[in-house]
Amino acid sequence: MRDLPENLSLLYVTNPMCAWCYGFTPVVRRLRALWQGRVEVKVLFGELQAHDTQPLQHEHKERLALSWHRVQERTYLPFEYRFFIQRSFVFNTEPACRAMLCVRLLRPVLTLEVLRAMHSAFFVDNIDLKDTMELVRLVRLFGIPENLFLTLFESEEIMQQMEEEFAYVDSIGATTYPSVYLSTEDGPQRLAAGYVDLGELEQRLLQLL
Repeated sequence: MRDLPENLSLLYVTNPMCAWCYGFTPVVRRLRALWQGRVEVKVLFGELQAHDTQPLQHEHKERLALSWHRVQERTYLPFEYRFFIQRSFVFNTEPACRAMLCVRLLRPVLTLEVLRAMHSAFFVDNIDLKDTMELVRLVRLFGIPENLFLTLFESEEIMQQMEEEFAYVDSIGATTYPSVYLSTEDGPQRLAAGYVDLGELEQRLLQLL
């Protein structure tokens, strides 16, 4: 890769409660490690059922369970299916996205690590990522002080910034999660919409370069 451009910037569009993103975040982490010093990854958060207020219905649970099974078959990652026993779970991803936005602002180098922890908390431990104190406990594991996090997390400014980020993600056409874009002078160029393995992602990146 000696002849490749340096300081490449990738946009990783994801969501902490997206099953395919749970499967794909390890791919992004491996790509960043393999291309260390040449690729910067900026994590953006997409509006996957943000602001939902109604409990999951049976049909939606069936679709989610099928998606989880497919991710597990493809990636061999663990899932805890007792999640689907809950009768009144509201699948609102906004608080988890906003928490991750806070992490990106406070500790940008930890963004992918905290995202991985949030994926695991939701899909393996069935932790409700709408619960503010659960989010506090998660970020505290990475050395982010509770008061600092909560001040930002509960501010009107961060809520507005979250909505602006959702709108930006929509504006570049990233309606499938996960998605990856290469930042160029002509704007973001899509590398992937949906899960791909590491080899395929690297091949697409090389083709664009």
